[in-house]
Amino acid sequence: MIDSLFKENISEILEHIEDGIHVVDSNGKIIYYNKFAAQLDNINPEEAIGRHILEIYPSLTPQTSTILRVIRTGESILNYEQSFRNYRGKVITTINTTIPIIANKKIIGAVEISKDITEVKKLTQKVVDLQAELLSDERLKKRRKESSQAVYNFADIIGTTEIMLKLKRDALSVSHSPSPVMAYGETGTGKELLIHAIHNASQRKDKPFIAQNCAAIPETLLEGILFGTVKGSFTGAENRPGLFELADGGTLFLDEINSMSPNLQAKLLRVIQDNIVRRVGDTKVTYVDVRIMTAISTDPRDALMKKTIRDDLFYRLSVISLRMPPLKERQDDIKQLCKYFIDKYNKMLDKNIESISDSAMDFFMSYAWPGNVRELEHAIEGAINIAEGVEITLRSLPYYLQEFYKKNRQRKIKATLKPLTETVSKVESIMIERALRQTAGNITKAAEILKIPRQTLQYKIGKYNK
Repeated sequence: MIDSLFKENISEILEHIEDGIHVVDSNGKIIYYNKFAAQLDNINPEEAIGRHILEIYPSLTPQTSTILRVIRTGESILNYEQSFRNYRGKVITTINTTIPIIANKKIIGAVEISKDITEVKKLTQKVVDLQAELLSDERLKKRRKESSQAVYNFADIIGTTEIMLKLKRDALSVSHSPSPVMAYGETGTGKELLIHAIHNASQRKDKPFIAQNCAAIPETLLEGILFGTVKGSFTGAENRPGLFELADGGTLFLDEINSMSPNLQAKLLRVIQDNIVRRVGDTKVTYVDVRIMTAISTDPRDALMKKTIRDDLFYRLSVISLRMPPLKERQDDIKQLCKYFIDKYNKMLDKNIESISDSAMDFFMSYAWPGNVRELEHAIEGAINIAEGVEITLRSLPYYLQEFYKKNRQRKIKATLKPLTETVSKVESIMIERALRQTAGNITKAAEILKIPRQTLQYKIGKYNK
């Protein structure tokens, strides 16, 4: 019964998966084709069912089709980038996971799940193309010399606590070194700002500063973005320089480096060690002079233990290691940061906020700031937008902070309240002790002062061990 119900509903389940799903038989004929695959290929399912996979994808061959390769070899293909022209002539790029269907030790077909990354690839290629255009435009060379592509410098790193002063001293002292730098610390602490400052204080300040978040790009696209591509290396590939070539002479900043796959980390290590880069699909190599700076949001020891970063790559990238402290470790900088952000957003929002109320500042100083400096900045920006008058108060803080303040205050009130009998006993004990001290231990006179019977006072003295 369960098996029958499963078979009846499996097609409906697959229709609601937001990826293209193909199922073919051992001859390569399509036997299932969900609606998302139909949208991806711009073809009606009725046109696809029963036809050979190469009829629907004429730009593919038995060698380049992942689904035919799996039928031929019996080996799964995971997270493979494939570009092709669909039945309507449109170039599509997908990430494919293809798995053989086996029954009685015989391959009877294959199922392929395809995620459309066409637009993502176009956007990333546009970014790389624009960077290449900017770096090659003669009209911009003078402007680049006057203003580095890195935005921030050490004056933008706010903080006078000892931990921040030491960090800035250390960072400034290594700015002229060609050695790799790794900045690590919690999200929102300002790692990228530190990297910008090091570049702008270095001898490379007039050279390119190229930044790339490794977690923001699909893995299969990242290799081409970093190392470049040559025309014909795969369907839709063009001659494009990678970020290493664009950053030649300057700095390449790779954020969230631990999100990169181990395979790509190995290729990155070779480029860093040899200072040569080979575009995807090319046989030629290009020498590059690039200073590598990286950042991770976790403790490096955790990244090594969890194997999210290769040991050999980590040791190469962390020659200079700088830790950005969380805001909770530099609370004395909060007032200075608040002033900086108030000035910044007063100008940006055309406001005239002059200060923060004592109660709001007390809260700022006691709050843990899990989002660090970034959270503080956004809280100030939000408060300035809705503040009445010239002062930021608790009422003008973001809603979630107001709620946190209320709940925390209620917990403190509950923690300070004691049972009535316990409080009364404590007060009695204190008053009796004072009366006895005043009368030099004379119980009769102490009872008169307290206006209670002498017998009652003797009982309470025994009770409180006075």
